[in-house]
Amino acid sequence: MATPQRDELPVAGLTTGQLARLLGVSPPTLRSWDRRYGFGPASRADGRHRRWSPDDVAMAREMCRLTATGTPPAEAARTARLRARGPAGPDGPDEWPPVPSDRAEGTAPRAGSGLPLGRVRSECRGLARAAVRLDAEEVRELLRRAVAHHGPAVAWEEVMSPALQAVGRKWQSSGERGEQGEQYVEVEHLLSWHISAALRHYYLDAARPRRAATGAPVLLSCLPGEQHTLPLDVLTAVLGDEGLAVLMLGGSVPADALITAVRRVASLAVVLWAQTGDTADLALARRVAGARWGVRGARTQTPVLLCGPGWHQVTDAAEPPGLTYVTSLHDAVRTLTGLRRERTSR
Repeated sequence: MATPQRDELPVAGLTTGQLARLLGVSPPTLRSWDRRYGFGPASRADGRHRRWSPDDVAMAREMCRLTATGTPPAEAARTARLRARGPAGPDGPDEWPPVPSDRAEGTAPRAGSGLPLGRVRSECRGLARAAVRLDAEEVRELLRRAVAHHGPAVAWEEVMSPALQAVGRKWQSSGERGEQGEQYVEVEHLLSWHISAALRHYYLDAARPRRAATGAPVLLSCLPGEQHTLPLDVLTAVLGDEGLAVLMLGGSVPADALITAVRRVASLAVVLWAQTGDTADLALARRVAGARWGVRGARTQTPVLLCGPGWHQVTDAAEPPGLTYVTSLHDAVRTLTGLRRERTSR
């Protein structure tokens, strides 16, 4: 979230409420930082009202940025003050006041995001904090680092997915308690969009060292009416690391267009994603599995992988050959790399 430039701030400074709205944190959080870490504004108007100067705003923004990366609040406060005001501050001594433990006042350690995260990586907690603040710049940077450091598979399973699931649980539980769960809808949309962008950028980045893609591509597609492309973005990035070529068709592909693509492309396999039972069209999956490609007299069929929770709601005892249910990301990658080995060994 962009902070206004110094010349755009009120001359008298910001109130605690104004700064809280600007940074996407609560006023009690700012007061807690002052009480526990000596992290308040440098001056008070008329000796009473707290006013945050441009230097104070820069310090608070740096505090938010550091805690979003997983830095403990006490360390983040020390670093933010040193960077914003210098070692001694504008009017204070070199020594910092004693810093209480994170368990002070009988409180349990919290994620700082208000989300039920449980035991997760520090990067996941930082991502959740930044997402709840709607700090798009920080979300983008945290995702970039996570994918670059861990690779797309681990980044998805241990950083991105837990944060998204926590947002979903908070949204659902808020609705069950009659609270305003809608406040987390925008958080989920922001997080989903940036995760997708980070994964696509990782796959498309020509400067990144990767295995050279060889052989027939894997064709990825959502079924008609299915708009959830994020899982296929994850699979695309992971397959790219495995050296498999990918042809991504995207969301809600019309049935006839999907069949045409299968017949035009000599793909290694076709992956069909369905998030819900409403979009898990088994009849269309059979048509895809039965579609043939190649020259007349030597045509062949392409294996079809059914991915997504929607397929679990569809049962059919007469499952045709070439149609395979896939239960996880690892299962999909293992199946596709196995198909490549089979084809290259022929």
